[in-house]
Amino acid sequence: MTVSFTGHREAYSEELRGKLRDKVEELINSGADTFCAGGAAGFDTLAAETVLDLQGGYPWISLKLILPCPPEIQTARFPKEAKEQYYRVLKNADSTEIISPQYTGECMKLRNMRLVRLADALVCYYNEEQRYASGTGQTVRMAQKKGIDVINLF
Repeated sequence: MTVSFTGHREAYSEELRGKLRDKVEELINSGADTFCAGGAAGFDTLAAETVLDLQGGYPWISLKLILPCPPEIQTARFPKEAKEQYYRVLKNADSTEIISPQYTGECMKLRNMRLVRLADALVCYYNEEQRYASGTGQTVRMAQKKGIDVINLF
């Protein structure tokens, strides 16, 4: 079973980290073995780090990064700490897929579509009232349209 992640960039707290870890472990125990993240700062990175941390106890699980464009382009505007986290995750991911060789107006949407296409379930951190027009909102709606389970940790 494949699980994809999507969420807001400012999504980070120790409470969220704990909830996410519990949910990922629950999904692993229900048969999930492949986890896909999109490489954005915030929730994507937190989710990817969680999967990497859990690989010690569950060595059969894998992390696949679905990146909208090459890392040096995607991280060009990231703050230093977020960039360092990104490259740690990138170095330790089991596989990486790059959607576009350059940044385009469509590469983020295409990345989101790919995350949904691969997923049997979507774990998100989505404030529906405040962020309807966000990429996270777009990805959640695509997953709902596909009929896959959407698990919102907001």
